[in-house]
Amino acid sequence: MNQSVTPKFSAVVFDMDGTLLDTLHDISHSLNSVLEEEGYPTHTVEACRVMVGFGMRELVRKALPESAHDEAITEPLLKKMQARYAEHWNDSSRPYDGIAELLDAIDRLGLKKAILSNKPDRFTRQCAEALLEPWKFDVIMGFREGIAPKPDPTGALMVAEELGVQPASILYVGDSGVDMKTANAAGMYPLGVTWGYRPGEELLATGAAKLVSTPEEIIPFLTA
Repeated sequence: MNQSVTPKFSAVVFDMDGTLLDTLHDISHSLNSVLEEEGYPTHTVEACRVMVGFGMRELVRKALPESAHDEAITEPLLKKMQARYAEHWNDSSRPYDGIAELLDAIDRLGLKKAILSNKPDRFTRQCAEALLEPWKFDVIMGFREGIAPKPDPTGALMVAEELGVQPASILYVGDSGVDMKTANAAGMYPLGVTWGYRPGEELLATGAAKLVSTPEEIIPFLTA
């Protein structure tokens, strides 16, 4: 740890999609290709931007017409979406500009770091291992069956326990209202980022303590 500065937090927990990684085009392509095959209306990338963040099951449900909100329809489509995304998750996804410098700064400070996502756990790990390979995350946790997704704080509190850090000393970084609600419910500091999939107004309305517009803006915020 750099002894010339005093870290303000003991750990940083990141959302993944829209925060660390720009994955929107690969998600929307996978979704739309399945919808089109099944004869359902497709959605623009901008429309998908509003629908993502609640997990893949909810994304499929939101993408379908209300008349198709039936488990007998949504579950097979979800399986197809997962299979299609498994083929296309890395077509164009990449870290946002400035994320590398932010993660390097966190490592220089000796802070623990984690990822908490509503993306299925296997895809969360796959994306982190391939697209964020230079950095070691102490905990990586995507959606797991039997654990309520964000904004329920259960996952966030599990991450804190695994990190061995009190929630109050964790900076939670996310791009959506789901993330801000999660951070507040878990007793973490909610920092909203505006380069992702949701507008700053949503982040403030759902409890963001502060907004930043670039990853570099987070770096000075990490120290007292």
